[in-house]
Amino acid sequence: MAGALDLTRSEPATNTLHTQFSFVLPRGYMDEHGTLHREGVMRLATARDEIVLHRDPRVRENEAYMTVLLLSRVVTRLGSVQQVTPGTIEGLFASDLAFLQDLYRRINQEGQTQAAVTCPSCQHQFSVDMAGGRLGES
Repeated sequence: MAGALDLTRSEPATNTLHTQFSFVLPRGYMDEHGTLHREGVMRLATARDEIVLHRDPRVRENEAYMTVLLLSRVVTRLGSVQQVTPGTIEGLFASDLAFLQDLYRRINQEGQTQAAVTCPSCQHQFSVDMAGGRLGES
């Protein structure tokens, strides 16, 4: 768990809808130059984000590819990567892909980013914010 989550969090203003969530990948995306990118931002998905994917021929050929396309639409920043593309998502380590899928589910389906975790050393159970700190503005 060490290094996987940014646990600092700024308090949101009341009556503000937060649509962007900062995160830190467990391993990170290694670009073609060998630079590791771990910090990113995911925005809330819109209905359009999910609907348009059903028309994509890559999804029709392989339904599992929908995850790659969907994450490439909602991950708006990943380190200094200029544009997050399906190729960027394809290049993630499996643990980072699983992390982003879980974060997507938490913020878009459950409406929260809290996760119950257990310390591997002392077995203490507590809750952490999967999105990390610095909630974005709407």
